[in-house]
Order: sequence, then structure tokens, then C-alpha cells
Amino acid sequence: MPLILLVVGIVVLVGWVVSTYNFFVSSRARIKASIQEIGNQLKRQAELIPNLEESTKGYLKHEKGIFEKLADARKAISSAIKSGNIDKMLNASEKIGSILPSIRVAVESNPEIKGSEVVTTLMDELRDTSDKVMYSRRTLIDLSADFNVKRVSFPTSLIASMFGFEEQKGLSTSDVGSHLEVGESETKAPKIKL
Repeated sequence: MPLILLVVGIVVLVGWVVSTYNFFVSSRARIKASIQEIGNQLKRQAELIPNLEESTKGYLKHEKGIFEKLADARKAISSAIKSGNIDKMLNASEKIGSILPSIRVAVESNPEIKGSEVVTTLMDELRDTSDKVMYSRRTLIDLSADFNVKRVSFPTSLIASMFGFEEQKGLSTSDVGSHLEVGESETKAPKIKL
């Protein structure tokens, strides 16, 4: 009977040691993957945001041109009517006639002028990208904290020191492997200038 208890005790102890060891190994792998995900999201941000910004600027410039042409035409008509001068009215009419085809083409190809939607889409993408980076960082913080708490807690600290599991520092920029590196420019929040 005491021999059975001893064997059961050894099996339970070995099971606990293996389980604790596996926790440290799998946590370390998840921490490494989390760091790579942060780099992935930062690269996404560095590539996506400037493209969205340029697209939005281009669209708003196109839309601004339409509104400027319409405003100019309205001013010319208003000025001609106020002056009562028939020559000015004819000139305003000719001016409208000359810009009308370009406005018509722009409006027909895009019947809804959607500048606010384009800007809203840009803002949504900025928010989404920021949230993804924040979530990736939060995941790394949580994984590192769980690992480090187990590493210093008794009795799991015995297994950590026995197998040489060292403290996980969390986010640090990799110095090797260009595909794993996050450059200084990629860690900066993008500035939008419309």
C-alpha cells in the first residue's frame, strides 16, 4: 500500500512538473507570436495609412474642383444679374456653358458627391488600425505578465529556475531579420494632412 501511494505521488509530481514545463514553453511561444503580431500590425499601419491618406486627398481634391467650378459659376451669374449689364450676363452664360460639360461628366460618373463618406472611411480605418495595434500590445502584456507571475510564484518558480526560464520583457524591437524588424518610422503614429 505505501508503495502504491509512493508511485501515485511520483506520477502526480512528474505530471505537475511536465505540465508546468509545458506552460512555460507554450507561453514563451505565444509571447514570441504576439511580438510578431505587433510588428505585423505596425507594418500594416505603415503601409495602409499613407495610401488611404493619398486616396482621400485625391478624392477630396476632385470634389473640391467640382464645388469651386459651381461656386465660380454662381458668382458670375449673381454678379451679372446685379450689374444688369447684358454683356456680363452673356459672359456668365458662356462661362457656365463652358464648365457645364466637365461638371456634368463628374456628376454623372459619381452622382453622389461623397467627400464626408470618404473621410469617414479614412477615420474608421485609422481607428480600426489603432485598435488592432493596441489589442496586439495588450495581448503581449497579458501573456508576459502570466508567464512572469508563474515564473516567480512558488512552487512553479522551482521548475522555472530548474529549466532556466528567464523573465519575458514584453515588447522590444528585434535587431535581426528584416522580416521581423519594426523600423522607427513604423512605430510612429501617422499624421493625416488633408
